[in-house]
Order: sequence, then structure tokens, then C-alpha cells
Amino acid sequence: MMCPYCRNDETKVLDKRETEDEKVTRRRRECLKCGKRFTTYERIEDLNLVVVKKDEKREQYDRQKLRSGLLKSCEKLPIPTEKIDKLIDDIEGELKNKATNEIKSTDIGNLVIKKLKKLNKVAYIRFASVYQEFADLKEFEEELHKLLKKKR
Repeated sequence: MMCPYCRNDETKVLDKRETEDEKVTRRRRECLKCGKRFTTYERIEDLNLVVVKKDEKREQYDRQKLRSGLLKSCEKLPIPTEKIDKLIDDIEGELKNKATNEIKSTDIGNLVIKKLKKLNKVAYIRFASVYQEFADLKEFEEELHKLLKKKR
């Protein structure tokens, strides 16, 4: 494993743990050159999904693309990255259970919306404003109103 700090490829594993569902292995590593520590996650890459975009183009499912969008929505909020990764794992679990390996991007977006709404309302509204392509402040305000109405 290459050190992200000094790019040395000699590291040692200090600690290894499985997640609760045993789908991910977390390893705490130390670089043998610079001595800095970092964490890696290992998971079985078994998702062979094709995402069907709105314009009917197809592309390979990309976990990092989903994670990047979620991190942007959760930026500067008190949401640990472990919760974001768990949310992605849950979404991928639901996608695996679909009858087909071709998944509409809107289905993925709807899953994200549903799960973010439960995780954090601000992250949800940020994601929804981009995903649902709010055209103006009125649409943004309507979504906030729906969110506040359900809370009461």
C-alpha cells in the first residue's frame, strides 16, 4: 500500500477491523519511511451496474462519484464520513437487489434523497436542490415548506 504522504510503498498494518456487517475491512497503517499513519478500507467490488442517464446514455456505476456528491451535500455539517459510507453501502445493497443490472440514475437519486432526508435535513435540501434542478428560489422555498410541514 502506498503512503499518501510520501508515496513510499512500504507500510505496516497496525490494526485491522471488520465492520458490523463484515462487508468492509478497515486497516490502520503506518508508513515505514515517514512514520505517518493513515486508514484504508477494503471491500469486495462486486457491483457490475450500468447507470442509465436521463439522456439514455449508459455509464458504469461509480461509487466515488456518488460519494463525491454526498460529501458536497454534507460539507461543513457534523456528519462523520463513516455515516456517509454507511449510507452508500445501504444504497448499493438496495441496488444489488434489483432484478436488473441497468439502473436509472433517477432511481439512484431517489434512494439518495430518501436516505439523506433521514440523515440530515440540510444535506438533503442541498442535494435535492441540485438533483431536482430547482429553477428558482420559489421551488427551493416550496421544498423547504414541505420539509417543515412534515416535521410538525
